[in-house]
Formats: sequence, C-alpha cells, structure tokens
Amino acid sequence: MVFTRRPAAVLTAIVAACAMAISLTACTTDANSQDTADDQTTVTSSAPGVVAMFTPSDGITLNQQTPLNKWAKLTPNLTKALTSAGFKKGDISHTTSDSLDKQSRAIQDYVVNHLSGSNTTDDAGIVISPDNITLLVAPVVEADASTRQYGDYVSQELSTADTAEGSDSTDSSDSSNSSDSSDSSTGSDSTDDSSSDASKTVGDSKNAAQAEAVDRLVSSLKLAKESGMHVVLMGNSIKGYKPDAFVRFSDAQAIGKLQAEKIVSKLELSKASKDNPKYIEVLMPYTAVDESGEASDSTFVQEAFRGIWQVLGAYYQKGVVESPSGTLNGNSTEDDWQSVAYDASKEGSTAKVLDARLAKADEHASPTRIDGIIAMNDYIASEVVTELDDLGYTGSAADINPQITISGIVGNITGKKDLSRSDVPDPIKSPEKDDSADSTDSADTQDDSTATDKTDKTKDSQWPLVTGYGAYVSNIPSIVNGKQWMTGIEDRQTLAENIAEACALLNKGQTLTSMSSVRNTEVGGKKKVPTISGPLLAVSASNLKVTLIDPGYISLADAGL
Repeated sequence: MVFTRRPAAVLTAIVAACAMAISLTACTTDANSQDTADDQTTVTSSAPGVVAMFTPSDGITLNQQTPLNKWAKLTPNLTKALTSAGFKKGDISHTTSDSLDKQSRAIQDYVVNHLSGSNTTDDAGIVISPDNITLLVAPVVEADASTRQYGDYVSQELSTADTAEGSDSTDSSDSSNSSDSSDSSTGSDSTDDSSSDASKTVGDSKNAAQAEAVDRLVSSLKLAKESGMHVVLMGNSIKGYKPDAFVRFSDAQAIGKLQAEKIVSKLELSKASKDNPKYIEVLMPYTAVDESGEASDSTFVQEAFRGIWQVLGAYYQKGVVESPSGTLNGNSTEDDWQSVAYDASKEGSTAKVLDARLAKADEHASPTRIDGIIAMNDYIASEVVTELDDLGYTGSAADINPQITISGIVGNITGKKDLSRSDVPDPIKSPEKDDSADSTDSADTQDDSTATDKTDKTKDSQWPLVTGYGAYVSNIPSIVNGKQWMTGIEDRQTLAENIAEACALLNKGQTLTSMSSVRNTEVGGKKKVPTISGPLLAVSASNLKVTLIDPGYISLADAGL
C-alpha cells in the first residue's frame, strides 16, 4: 500500500514543479515580450532591436585621390558603434545602391517584407516588432564632378521639384538651340532638330525616372513610419518629408567657413593693418555644365562662397586683406561668387587661373606676394601646390612658425616629441611703405635698401598657406611637409556613436532630447526635426596624429612616414 502511494506522490510533486517552472517562465517572458497567435515571440521595446542601413555605393577608385569622407568608410564605424550600444551583429544589415531607383526599391522591399510577415524572425523564431526597427537611410543623390571632390557626406536636398525645373530649363535651352541653328543654316535644320529632340527625350525620361524613384522612396518611408518603424535620414534631406531624426554632415557653407576661419587665425588678421595687408586668393571650382550638357546647379559654390565671405568680408572691407588679382575688394559682397569661380572640369584650369591671378609684373620680377590660398578641396589644393612650385615659391607653411620645423612635425606625428609654437613678428608697416629710415648717411641708406630689397623678394616668394578639404590620402604627405597647410574631415567616430545612441533610444520608444549632440532644426522644409550634428575637424601637421592616425583613419605609411 505504501509502495502504490509513493509513486503517486512523486508524480504529483513533479507535476507541481513543472507548473511552477512554466509559470515562472511565463512571467519572465511577459516582462520582455508578448505572445503571438502562432506561438512565436515578438520582441518589444525593451530589446535593442534592429537597424537597417541603406547607403549609396562608392564608385570604383583607381588611385588615392579620393576623400576619406566616404560611405564605405563610415559604415564600419557605424556597425562598431551599434554593437557597442547593445545591438547584435545579426540584427544590423547594410544595403548599398548605385542609384535612387535601386535604393527606393530595396527600401520598399524591406518594409513590405517585414510588414507582411516575411523575413521578420530570426533562427530562434523571434518576431521583430516594427517599433523595434530603425531605418538609417542616406538617399542617393547625383553629384557633379566638382561636388564629389568634397566627399560623400556633403548635404544636399532631394526633390521632385528640382527635376521639374531642370526639365523646364532643358526645354528652354533646346528651343533656343533650335532657333539659333535655323538662323545659321537651312541644311543643318533636320540634324540639329533630331539631335535636340533626342536630347530632350533622354532628359525627360531621366527626369521622369528620378521623380518616380523619389515618390517610391517617400511612400516607402511613410509606410515604415506609419507601421511603427523609425526613420533616420543621413546627409541628404527630402523636401517635404519629416524623418524621426536627421544626421547633418558637412554643407558647402560650413566647408568654406572652416577654411576662412583657420586662415584668419593663422595669419592673425586681427593684427593686420592697411599699411601691411595680407594677400589672400579664393578659388571656387565648379562644373559649369553637367554630363548631359545642361547648365549645372551653382547652389553649392554660392553657399561655399557665402561661408567664406561671412568670415573674410570684414577684413577686405577694412583694407587689411587684399586680393593680388583684384578679384575681391572692399566693395565685394557675398553675391560676388562668380568673381572667383571657374570651371574646374577643364584639364589644367586651376593652374591657368592661379598663373593669371599671380602674374608677375615682368619676366624678371619676383613672384607676386601671396599669404593664403583657399582652394576649397584637396583635389584643387594638390594642383595649387604643383603650380606654386612651378611659379617659384619656396619654403612651406611651417616657415610661418619658425620653431616648428619639418623634423619637429615628423617627430610629433611619430610620437617622439611635442611641438612648441611662437608667434611670428610681422611689422605694422610693410618695408616698402615704411618711410622712417634715416636718409642722412647715403652709404647706410644704400646698404639698407639692398637688404630691404632682398627681404622683399624673400617675402614675395614665401610659400603661402594652402587650405583644402576631404583629407585625401594622396595629400597627407603634403600636409606633413607643409606644402598644404590644412584640410578638413568629418568626425566619423563621434558621429557614428551619436547615431547608434539615437537608434537605441528610438527603438526603446524614447525621445532624443537627452542627447547633447541633438538640436531641433528645419529639414526638408519641415520644422523641429531632431538633428544630429558635430563640428568639422580641421587637420594640419600639428594635430594630424591625434585626428587621423590615432583614430585609425590613416596609417603612418599613408602619411609617408
């Protein structure tokens, strides 16, 4: 009797234990997820969730003349930052597209598949809820040759309205060309008309495809947001569309302003005078005509010059800064960008422009004095360096700070010693304008005149400050040896960390108000959009190790060391 009761008691105890275990498991599961009708588990906002990145694909690079500001360079930083923020590598996806059409289709497929139940579970059968998904989207935009020289992150706005305007200008241009050709020769009418019609057809077809791609992208992103997903746009905005957050990278104004500010600081323009002004030339490269033969949009170059003039304008107006070529003066305004702009798409154009601006008074004269050249990007800066050498300028930017030698710079970069700096004395009056010399002793006067003449020629041929942007690997050795004084770059690692933090907060259903890097701005015509941004990094020989080598952006070999 005892033996028959004992198995029953044991069985009863086992059943009770299982019930308790199931109950505890259910409690634990309920705290982190919710059950679905098909017994699968849906991840809720307490889990890190999923991040899907969509970026433009980088073009094929055959040499090192390419900026470090590339999407292919940013995405590894993003992936690392996301994993550090708690996201699993398997929950981070990345899709690249070489056109807006392909990108819009990829995003559409991703959103539809997740909402329809396809590709929404992992190997453990966990369903990803839409409110645990963030889409990081950098819309593909077309950039002309000159704009591409600044890198991939230059902010632009995507709009169907722009393509419509482009279509109108094409029609007008075609009409004008047709009219001109009919006046010149009757025999060429049919050829010109057919060519014009073909160009118009191609242009209209391209504009229609672009408009369709934009509409598809906007519709897909709106569907994603309506379903609970979060959308963060990176770099390029979409007119009329409001994302959950926007990542603002460099824009034309910021790039121009950065270089102007560094020139002001380095040349100490606050101490300059009319009697001993500084001489600065501004180069504004742009592409006048695009690949299809239509006039290019000049918005970028206009904004870049506006950023420069907001800083340098006051110094030109005071007369303490002059342009050797006379392209800019005290009466210039921020609308006079065309005075310094030139078509950089033509081979050798930068050398020709610089040669003309720094033309000698005669064949035997010393080089024209120049203290600084704003070249806008590293591609142009490299051409400026070559031309300055051909024109007979000597030395380097390191000579502007005598205690910093090339060996000292190399030693600092390789970690052997620190740099010491001291200001370079610069007279209030230039030697040629200083009439205070004692003229009583003719011999002394002649000796002084000879010495002054030699000093003037040395000063005239002194290598100027050359600025750029993009941190081209091919230009780094020029920065080390002082031929190019500075370049600029995005702080990729900090931006990646801020983006990852934003994704984690959004997936948890939280706002971004706690982030110091976020402020509300107008994006695509929509107000109060949480915007992630950070200051651009100015890179010179003195901080190259800290800004580029230590973070792993470049190696010592890239710097030629």
